[in-house]
Amino acid sequence: LIALLNEKLQTRTGLINRMLYDADESTCFRDITAGNNGAYSAGSGWDAATGLGTPVGVSLVQAIQESTSQTQTRRGTRSSSSQ
Repeated sequence: LIALLNEKLQTRTGLINRMLYDADESTCFRDITAGNNGAYSAGSGWDAATGLGTPVGVSLVQAIQESTSQTQTRRGTRSSSSQ
């Protein structure tokens, strides 16, 4: 999944954990609310059995692209103001 995101965005996304958790769960992931993994049961929202759910590729690419653009803008602003 990460390799496909990098290819689509034409850049290395790096550590995307924060971007995943900042992404809108209702559009970037299909929530799995039924089932279990033997130890934990699935439920609404994040859970130990299914995590955030199944990624929705197009929406996730858009969210990560927006996140990386905002990060690059902030870094550019910081370096400009520190000069």
